[in-house]
Amino acid sequence: MLNKFIDWLQKYLNPFADKLNSNIYLSAVRDGFFGATSILIIGSIFLLFANLPIPGYTEFMTRLFGSGWSTFFSVPYDMTMNIMVIYVVVGMAKSMARSLDVDDIQSIILSFVAIFILNPVILDKSKAEGIPVAAIGPSGIFLSIVATLLTVKLFSIFIKKGWRIQMPSSVPDMVSNSFTALLPGAVIMIIAVSIRMLFALTQFGTFQGFVLKLIQTPLLKIGSSYGATIVVEFLEALIFTFGLHGPSIINSVMQPIWLTLTAQNQAAFQAGKSLPHIMNLQFDANYIKLGGTGTTIGLAILCTYFAHSKQLRTLGKLAFAPSIFNINEPLIFGLPIVLNPILMIPFALSPIVFASLSWAVTAVGWVPIANGTNIPFTTPPIIAGFLISGWQGAVWNIVEIFLSIAWYYPFFRIFDRDTQKLDTD
Repeated sequence: MLNKFIDWLQKYLNPFADKLNSNIYLSAVRDGFFGATSILIIGSIFLLFANLPIPGYTEFMTRLFGSGWSTFFSVPYDMTMNIMVIYVVVGMAKSMARSLDVDDIQSIILSFVAIFILNPVILDKSKAEGIPVAAIGPSGIFLSIVATLLTVKLFSIFIKKGWRIQMPSSVPDMVSNSFTALLPGAVIMIIAVSIRMLFALTQFGTFQGFVLKLIQTPLLKIGSSYGATIVVEFLEALIFTFGLHGPSIINSVMQPIWLTLTAQNQAAFQAGKSLPHIMNLQFDANYIKLGGTGTTIGLAILCTYFAHSKQLRTLGKLAFAPSIFNINEPLIFGLPIVLNPILMIPFALSPIVFASLSWAVTAVGWVPIANGTNIPFTTPPIIAGFLISGWQGAVWNIVEIFLSIAWYYPFFRIFDRDTQKLDTD
């Protein structure tokens, strides 16, 4: 029956996936993320060392290296994940240029020009100018994707139409290509400046501000209800499937709410009273996000131990350790899950499934409400469940791990088959 279900999924998903994969725009986005996979994995591993949930670890490192010890590990993460736009855009523009048969170097340069024009410039107290890190980090990836794809496409139109300055054949290619980009480059910059001016006249201020506020504003009135949590968790995962860092966007609104609910649970727990809130920060981190957003702990296990594709097995081995500590960027950007028509489905829907199941077992009393212990988000499943809800929480985490494997398995098997074909090509 399972094989029939997988075959049914493959029959209807693969044609759709093939069409998407043959699309030059989506292929460019995929290639951009693939190109940055190695450094994103390394950066995620460094983040793990900055947040190891081992008793006494923080105190030991503080005595050894001082109070700022965590920056030794967070800087590599900041210089990879938090400025990922730079690395992704290079691969994305190069892939797009190759598909459209235009100069890749000029495509990369013009893409960055458009992105930097569209993003705001900030000033510090000494009047030094700079570009906010958020603009070139995960929350800026959506703008960067749009700007890069449109820039390279527009550049190719100018080249194909012959709307360019043509140099004599005796001029070296490097010089000729620079002059070729003059006219399209000027038009691209004028369009980018015009867009910047138009958004400056609105309440959003910038295009980036428009994206963030469009997503965040509907969440401002959301509280601790089951329905609201389901919507928030689904949006967070769905946004991630398009390359926009869902937690970074939504948590800025929801984390203060959930943290307040956690604190109220903690106060009630210490006072020996009944705990008031099923939904809180620890419920989100330790019952919905095992392995990270999308409950990908099962997917990490499948890639590591059950993949037939060499590519997936290798990635699984690299991503498994971070996944144990709920860091899954290596999977999201390495497989990738981003714009992957097969894996997007279980990833986006998993928060609904696991939030609903966790809410149900808590509501009927099988698992105690999280006691408000504000443990690090990197605390591994099972240990996390035990710390916030006792042995029942640990057992539920174990059940969730098996459920996650089962949830992802049909989609993983299809993706594994397709990737295995690429291994042998």
